[in-house]
Amino acid sequence: MLFFLVSFFPFVLLLSKSLPLEPLPQWASETRLVSILLFQEVLSFLAPLLERCRPVRAGNLTLPSSLMSPGKGRTHRVENVEELAEMSVLDLPELALDCILGRLSPAGLCNMAAVCSSLKERCRSDHLWEKHMKEKWGRVIGNAARREWKLYLASTRDSAVGAADINRSKKWSGVLSCLWPISWLNFRIDSGNKHKSPLPDDSIMSWYRSLESGKLWFPAQVYNREHGHVGFMLSCYDAEVSYDCSTDTFHARYPPHGRRMMIMEEGVQWDRLRAPPVNTPAYDLHISDCLSDLRAGDHIEIQWRRNKEFPYGWWYGVIGHLESCDGNELLCHCHLSDTVILEFNQYTPGSRWRRASINRKAHREEGNETDGFYGGIRKLQSKDEISKWRQLWPKDVLV
Repeated sequence: MLFFLVSFFPFVLLLSKSLPLEPLPQWASETRLVSILLFQEVLSFLAPLLERCRPVRAGNLTLPSSLMSPGKGRTHRVENVEELAEMSVLDLPELALDCILGRLSPAGLCNMAAVCSSLKERCRSDHLWEKHMKEKWGRVIGNAARREWKLYLASTRDSAVGAADINRSKKWSGVLSCLWPISWLNFRIDSGNKHKSPLPDDSIMSWYRSLESGKLWFPAQVYNREHGHVGFMLSCYDAEVSYDCSTDTFHARYPPHGRRMMIMEEGVQWDRLRAPPVNTPAYDLHISDCLSDLRAGDHIEIQWRRNKEFPYGWWYGVIGHLESCDGNELLCHCHLSDTVILEFNQYTPGSRWRRASINRKAHREEGNETDGFYGGIRKLQSKDEISKWRQLWPKDVLV
């Protein structure tokens, strides 16, 4: 390859620097540009190979016997100037280096990865990024977001393959055709020098940076959607969200429903987001598995939608007592009845939204176009979930 370069470069130099006494014909000018293009392609091919070549440390070289000083019977090593310099971070023991990298922030790891190829591989390790991913994104990232990340990776790879095929066809057409306009050849040379951003890979670091940059829209659920509109108080709706690092908030887009098109909401705070607790899509009925266990006083979330064209939202409520029950916990037999009372105490007593009932054994979707449709139920087992709903409790009673 070196011989090819040595013999090829003078040819290019001769074509580009020659000063003929008479103007060259058009075919000669085209040939000169094609040779320049070929030389550029060769250099672009060799550049990655040259980057992989590591310099040989001088401390590992020994003087041949013919260069040894007379009177000395042993081989002397060449003085290594690097040994006199300060110790590199790569000379640290493995455990110490991992401990240092483990204490870096995400920005620090990214900066350290740009130092050299060895640190780049270390700083991209998943075990270093798992903690950062969990601390910042763990509460809003769920299984649906992971599936979306996999789809995002596949789409970027497919688009990259398509772009590579187009560039390859342009490359060969530029090399083999000398009759194309000169402006096209100049554009091809210039475009080859443009920086190409690396494709995201299936690593936690790449996932973290895609989330941080806002390029990745992922599924989540938003409490009190549309800036706490009174019609959505104490509810949680599915949306696709994207992070805005400039404001440390999110953009949310809700699926269309009824005659309303897709709705965008900006400035969604972190405390209004959560990962979907179940894998049920917004338009599908959740299959309840807790109906037989529901007792008065249990905290629940239930699907509700205005009509059949709307997606479900999850609404907070509690299990109430039957009208025939006096509310005494020791004498209560409401859990033995097939009728389950749902109470939404954020509404004023007497409101048509205050109470509803479902059948414990045959519940699917119940309701009408006036009062809406009640879907699946999930019983809240976590104190954190119950506490979150109480934090969102409206200041004024809803009518």
